[in-house]
Amino acid sequence: MRNAPTILHLDMDAFFASVEQASKPSLRGKAVVVGGLGPRGVVATASYEARVFGVHSAMPMAQARRLAPNAAYLVPRFALYKSVSEQVMALLRALSPLVEPLSLDEAFVDLEAAGAAWEEASARLAGAKLRADIRTVTGLTGSVGLAASKMLAKIASEQAKPDGLVLIEPGTERALLGPMSVRTLPGVGPATGDHLRRAGITTVEELAEAGEDELVRLLGKAHGHALYAMALAHDDRPVVAERETKSVSVEDTYDVDIHDRLRVGIEVQRLADRCVGRLRGAGLSGRTIVLKVRRYDFSTLTRSETLRGPTDDPAVIREAAARLLESVDTTGGVRLLGVGVSGLADYTQEDLFAQAAAGERDAAAAVETSEEVVPDAVEERLEPAERQWRAGYDVRHAEYGHGWVQGSGLGRVTVRFETPQSEPGRVRTFFVDDPALEPAEPLPLVVETDLAHRPVPAEDQTSSVPASLPKSWSGTEGGAAASRP
Repeated sequence: MRNAPTILHLDMDAFFASVEQASKPSLRGKAVVVGGLGPRGVVATASYEARVFGVHSAMPMAQARRLAPNAAYLVPRFALYKSVSEQVMALLRALSPLVEPLSLDEAFVDLEAAGAAWEEASARLAGAKLRADIRTVTGLTGSVGLAASKMLAKIASEQAKPDGLVLIEPGTERALLGPMSVRTLPGVGPATGDHLRRAGITTVEELAEAGEDELVRLLGKAHGHALYAMALAHDDRPVVAERETKSVSVEDTYDVDIHDRLRVGIEVQRLADRCVGRLRGAGLSGRTIVLKVRRYDFSTLTRSETLRGPTDDPAVIREAAARLLESVDTTGGVRLLGVGVSGLADYTQEDLFAQAAAGERDAAAAVETSEEVVPDAVEERLEPAERQWRAGYDVRHAEYGHGWVQGSGLGRVTVRFETPQSEPGRVRTFFVDDPALEPAEPLPLVVETDLAHRPVPAEDQTSSVPASLPKSWSGTEGGAAASRP
């Protein structure tokens, strides 16, 4: 582990919900929940105002509605989130060539690699400037953690939430980690945490005191060694600019169980085509086709088939997925289906046997769909946006201009007319087939700004220790510690 706190971890604050609030003035400061709105939908992100009521990500949407009945419930707009994420990642790559994205809203940065920081003061200044630049470019807030290792930088950013910066001073790591829960450490999930608790180990300090031999006995060699090292604040993992993709997959959860075997087959074919779209978008191919089926009783089955060589041919992948489906009993109903490809490569190799079988199909079946692929666990795909008028989606009216859908039903759609730069707008209701109303593209969250002449806020340049943190922490807080996730 290096001696200077030059590993930066950025975590955008309630990212999906914050993007929605930034694009919709009437929702700023209000509870917003983003996720699947159907009976089996789950929460993707909740704004901090919604978290006050106990709403959190991965919670069933029905439970969220009970906890926060007056919140705004919106369908995710992944194309917009990806666009904003690309703006944030561009700012990170301007800081250093070593950027390791973990998701759309989270990444590690090695500041030392590009000479962006080499000790505490320069690291703090780089983190402060990044936060200010993100706010200027996107209108959003992000929390920054700075430390000498990836593990500690991530812990620091969690403590900084929301909208803050925390730096862990070298030499204070052991004292800082000691009283924390073992669940704070990477790799300690609910099962491992419960196993350690039954052994009388609940804090990181107790983990270190138990000793390496005891941890190996409790958890196995690899896990025991790794946890003991982390308990001593040792983490030598480098920031890796390119993370290898191990698989590509798509899946859909259905509001009502599918019992019709023909419909199941059609859904599998559709998922296979979307998986190919994602493969080709990434310039990849793969050898192993995987089918995932979650049945009516929540039992989940996976079946896989390995081809002779990597392919991105939609006919080949559809044919393999159909063969895998033949071995699965779907009599009682299906609630989730997924198709994936692993064994990835950046080239293709024709599989003659699979191609020959696929060639017997109607040629039209080999046409690849152009549907954009997005994470499917929280997005509904039952009807095109033009007919469904999804809550939160952008629209334009010939007379009233740009707005977004607040809700629809009984042949009507309610729209609030406002833009990211306007005041909260008025609400009007139309018939769903009103010819003056049409879907629209999202508007930019902020007007373009020249970053070169924007000063770093003075409060971000100072060094202070928040009252809510141990004295070994050094940081600036932009929000109340009590409301962090």
